[in-house]
Amino acid sequence: PSPADFNPGGKIDTDAWADAAVSAGMKYGVLTAKHVAGFCLWDSQHTTYDVMHPDCPYQQDVVAQFIQSFKSRGLKVGLYYCWRHPGFDVPNKIRPAGPYKVLPPECDPATHSMEEQIEFQKAQIAELIANYPDVSYIWNDALDPEILAADEILTHIRGLRPGLLASANWWDWSKKGTPYADIAVTEGRHFPEGNKAPGETCWKLEQGWFWDKEADAKSAEEIVPLISKVNSRNANFLLNVGPDRNGNIIESSLQTLNEIGELWNQK
Repeated sequence: PSPADFNPGGKIDTDAWADAAVSAGMKYGVLTAKHVAGFCLWDSQHTTYDVMHPDCPYQQDVVAQFIQSFKSRGLKVGLYYCWRHPGFDVPNKIRPAGPYKVLPPECDPATHSMEEQIEFQKAQIAELIANYPDVSYIWNDALDPEILAADEILTHIRGLRPGLLASANWWDWSKKGTPYADIAVTEGRHFPEGNKAPGETCWKLEQGWFWDKEADAKSAEEIVPLISKVNSRNANFLLNVGPDRNGNIIESSLQTLNEIGELWNQK
């Protein structure tokens, strides 16, 4: 994706996102600050591949907007950041053989070594922590020992702000949920019974992680039992909600989120 294509047609209503989170009874929200090949949603000093790129119509700091909206409603805030894992170079059903170009360009394996990519990404994590003091949680996707040892990434983050929590989502699906950082992560599946490691289980409210024109929300009756099961296994439940191209949460998702809150309050 190109920053030039990011034009929601006006200011994104992150207040509406926060209101939807409150209606569902959520305690915190996590914003995707930079996805795999996505541009950064803040004004990064380490790359021009961000929302303040001269060609980007939006020209506003989405991270700051998100934090302000969620903080003002008493919600804690986390930021998702995706690392460039060597596994991206392994071909699969949707990717051909050869190095997979994961943007920003500073993470392009054709021009930057693994060590340079890691230093760039550590610098961006440091930038997020420095710029946004209200962030309490860094959600690291595709981060595992192939990139950094657990003590190295935790030392890096804690050296920037003591007490800041970090999760890490392993690249290898068979190892997801394995303790590595402060919080272990599973996607679309539960931790085993008796799990003692602090965990977080991610689930999709709609059919995909991202919005598409066919998107529709699952029912509250389907989601609420999942929350109970996740909590019983020593984990938080992180529910993914994909805004549309204009930054709006679709109507069926808003309805389900509100109904989740109503059902949960009846428990």
